[in-house]
Amino acid sequence: MRPMSSKLTFTRRTVLAGAGAVLAAPAVVKAQAQTLKIGVLLPRSGFFAQAGQSMHRGALAAPAVLADLGYKVELVHIDTESNADVARTQAERAINDGCHVLTGAFDSGHTLAIAQVTEQRQVPFVINIAAAPQITEQGYKYLVRNFQTGGQLVTNGLRLIKDVMDAKNVKLETAVFLHANDTFGTAQRGAMDAIYPRVNLPIKLVESIAYDPRAQDLAVEVTRIRSINPDLIMCVTRASDAIKLVRDMVRQRFEPKAIISPGSPGFYDEEFYQALGPLSDFVLFGLPWVNPKSAMSQAFEKSFAKASPNNRFAVDSFNAGFTFEALLIAADAFKRAGTTEGAKLMEAVRATNLAEHVMIGGPIQFDAKGQNPNIGSALVQNQKRVPTVVLPKDVALAEPVLPMPSWQGRS
Repeated sequence: MRPMSSKLTFTRRTVLAGAGAVLAAPAVVKAQAQTLKIGVLLPRSGFFAQAGQSMHRGALAAPAVLADLGYKVELVHIDTESNADVARTQAERAINDGCHVLTGAFDSGHTLAIAQVTEQRQVPFVINIAAAPQITEQGYKYLVRNFQTGGQLVTNGLRLIKDVMDAKNVKLETAVFLHANDTFGTAQRGAMDAIYPRVNLPIKLVESIAYDPRAQDLAVEVTRIRSINPDLIMCVTRASDAIKLVRDMVRQRFEPKAIISPGSPGFYDEEFYQALGPLSDFVLFGLPWVNPKSAMSQAFEKSFAKASPNNRFAVDSFNAGFTFEALLIAADAFKRAGTTEGAKLMEAVRATNLAEHVMIGGPIQFDAKGQNPNIGSALVQNQKRVPTVVLPKDVALAEPVLPMPSWQGRS
């Protein structure tokens, strides 16, 4: 794919120019006359519905941008209902109904269930979001993951904590790690235990605390943290329990210097902003993020605004961006392979080399295990209820605020 200038726009002329080049190769035209049918399996209802709907909006915005890039896709939107068994059944149904590629599925348990189906049926599976390390450690030949592992999320998130301390000249001397006891949270705890001693952060990790994300509140956990009185709370949350965390901290008038998630969702979901208003501001999270200065990101944002005018791209950009990239990977592989035959299409997927895309980081490429090693991370902070990139400086839109202001007096 040719380099994209910062002023590039996607136009009908661009697409027609590409089509003219194809006319010189009639055999290719015949192979590319097909449309790639992609099953998009997302948890659009149930426990993970907030994230699933956010990713779905990214899928709705994707076809227009892909068309401007010269790709032709048909998307089949499938709800996994936040249930691994449903995800497995729906994957089978999607393949039986003619889907050439599957993508999804946010939750690592759902993703592994789908992977078992696609491996057996020899259908490519392009993972948009799912962090459990075992996904790319079990020898699957028919999947790739364009997302960081739990270990990568934690490593990059911890490095960004050091970066923001240096940038603001603020000392954080003690920390507590709070995490959900679900598949993702437990994987992040394992990564934290293994990685934290190696990153040389000048912060003493005093304790790790697990919680049930389905609990009505986190009052007990916050009381325990308050008794320790750390400067920093590091946490792995989803939106619903992130809301509980902040509410119980406000009730107990506990104000650490910082709340930072080294790689998890929750703090950037619209549900979090709507429930907490100004109390949602100033938390920080280190995550892979859309590059706000990328030309393709800007084109995708415009398409998103047309497809979902009642939703904010800044809030949905993490989920929507990775969903778009999964579709981009599949479409680009199909264009190069010229066939929907599973083995050949999967070979093209594994040979992906996309320099231009929407998320921060280097080219989209996959190693022998199907993992993209080039995904970057940003430090994002909620400022005026908008998730705003504050580090690294070359893609930042604002300065970080640290220490966190008091809960009292916010407006």
